[in-house]
Amino acid sequence: MARRDALLKLHQTLSSRRTELRKRLGMELADLGHTKQNSTAGDSADAAFDSSGEELASQLAELESRELQQIERAVKRLKTGVYGLCEICSCKIPVARLNALPYSTLCIKCQREMEHDANWLQARGSADWNKVSDGDSGMDDRVVNLSELEMDFSK
Repeated sequence: MARRDALLKLHQTLSSRRTELRKRLGMELADLGHTKQNSTAGDSADAAFDSSGEELASQLAELESRELQQIERAVKRLKTGVYGLCEICSCKIPVARLNALPYSTLCIKCQREMEHDANWLQARGSADWNKVSDGDSGMDDRVVNLSELEMDFSK
């Protein structure tokens, strides 16, 4: 019963972190859009400073977005009843590891193996991306010119 209580507490932690990240990402994206609209003419130093600030904010937003995706995945795993189980070997992930990294999906042993040998996960029978296709639509040799695509940058 102690593990179940710990998992419920982790669910609360994940939910609150998810809410926090959603708010922060919303504010950061709004700030980035606001900054681009209200850019005033200045010298090249001002432009460089603004550009580097935007780049840092963009990188932070990207990291937070990745964390949010991992949290969303962990919440899905909770709902399906497989949270806390290693995706590779199906062993229970220790609660101490989940407390440190609540969205971890691999046990320590499998994580170390994966970090040590880049081909280890493929050898364990992961998806073969060479077999993935959109079907035989005859579009394999189609040339796409990006300049001809319509893109909406107003958002």
